[in-house]
Amino acid sequence: MADTPREERTPTVVVDGAHVTYTVQGGKGGSSGRGGRGGSRRKVRAVRGVSFAAYRGEAIGLIGSNGSGKSTLLKAIAGLLPVNQGRIYTHGQPSLLGVNAALMNDLTGERNVILGGLAMGMTRAEIAARYDEIVDFSGINEKDDAISRPMRTYSSGMGARLRFSIAAAKTHDVLLIDEALSTGDAKFRRRSQQRIDELRAKAGTVFLVSHSNSTITQTCDRALWLEAGTLRMDGPAEEVVAAYEAFTGKGAKTGR
Repeated sequence: MADTPREERTPTVVVDGAHVTYTVQGGKGGSSGRGGRGGSRRKVRAVRGVSFAAYRGEAIGLIGSNGSGKSTLLKAIAGLLPVNQGRIYTHGQPSLLGVNAALMNDLTGERNVILGGLAMGMTRAEIAARYDEIVDFSGINEKDDAISRPMRTYSSGMGARLRFSIAAAKTHDVLLIDEALSTGDAKFRRRSQQRIDELRAKAGTVFLVSHSNSTITQTCDRALWLEAGTLRMDGPAEEVVAAYEAFTGKGAKTGR
């Protein structure tokens, strides 16, 4: 943590001059008439020369304007997007919430708990031992037996809570969370923040993207401010959020 001598801290993620560029369809100058192709192809430089190191026991918030590169950076750390220039080094296998535990809409919540746990590397015995805890943590069964219904009947918030609950049932070297804590009520957010603290205590590193600046300051001890794909500021969460709010205007919220 902040008081630990730097030479004793163990890095879990090192991002060294990372650039991520991808191509999208559309833009000015493309044909819009009948038989047209709907626009030209253009390159998007989503992450531009970002460098930082993350350490065991840290919770790091990512903030920035819409399209600033936060979600792209998480996907690159998880190994889901290639780095065009620079390097990303990780200790162990990072887990991006909602991807590693890929859930299926046509299956029940119960089956998805099992499949999601297996996708994260848990054994069937471990899943069985933690099943009730996962369901109770998600809170989706508080009003009815939702766990027995197909996930396509869930609201987006219910699905996000179940994904977080499955991911939180396992200790991760690096857990990447993109907007999952913005769903649910205050009770679920408190449980989620407590679980993040537990993961950190077990030498895990947590990255969190959230629309809510207060969630960042309450959950994270450090924040990275990305703007137009570049790292604008890296420091204590309260200081970085205050600088970002001064830049965008009082009471601004982070975007994706």
